[in-house]
Amino acid sequence: MTVESARTNSSLMTSTTLRAATPDDFNAPSEQVARRLIGAILSVDGVGGRIVETEAYDREDPASHSFSGPTPRNAVMFGPPAYAYIYRSYGIHWCLNFVCREAGHGAGVLIRAVEPLTGLDAMRQRRGMEPAKLLCSGPGRLAQALGITHRNNGMSLLEAPFSIEMPEEEGPVIAGPRIGITKAMDVPWRFGLAGSKFLSKPFSKDAKDASDTPNA
Repeated sequence: MTVESARTNSSLMTSTTLRAATPDDFNAPSEQVARRLIGAILSVDGVGGRIVETEAYDREDPASHSFSGPTPRNAVMFGPPAYAYIYRSYGIHWCLNFVCREAGHGAGVLIRAVEPLTGLDAMRQRRGMEPAKLLCSGPGRLAQALGITHRNNGMSLLEAPFSIEMPEEEGPVIAGPRIGITKAMDVPWRFGLAGSKFLSKPFSKDAKDASDTPNA
């Protein structure tokens, strides 16, 4: 599949069969989990939507919070997979991450954007705005819209208030460099649903097709 054909077939995700997420979905390298999460349905207390943008981070990655080893702040990253790691960005915005790989490794996936599907009234009340495309287009906006705070840090992603349904088939996914970092800026570990209007930022025209690359 070419990048252009991926962009024009993003609607494929809307008809994909979904299944409940399991621990095995997260017990894998973060770049694989980040790609596979595109098209998954995430909700928190019934408010959420389709994941359309993610970023992967790993212990060996200098841009990762886990790069320098465990601390009280990042301890959840070094725990078992399928747990929520929440941190505050720039002292302002909460950010939602999914812990990956085996306990002790220190890897995670930042959820960057969601296409709102359920609980839009609650999202609009929390965000104080109307346009659906702006409700969850960015990690800080997403966390605010879904009611994510530090109280969710260390919670299982497989239990309430979280609900995650994984797509049985992968949709058209593109990849490119991550956003807002100063290290490892060329690593193509940002993944997005091709053609989505709910991304935090458009991918560049030279973004690569990641749909058919099992080890991307």
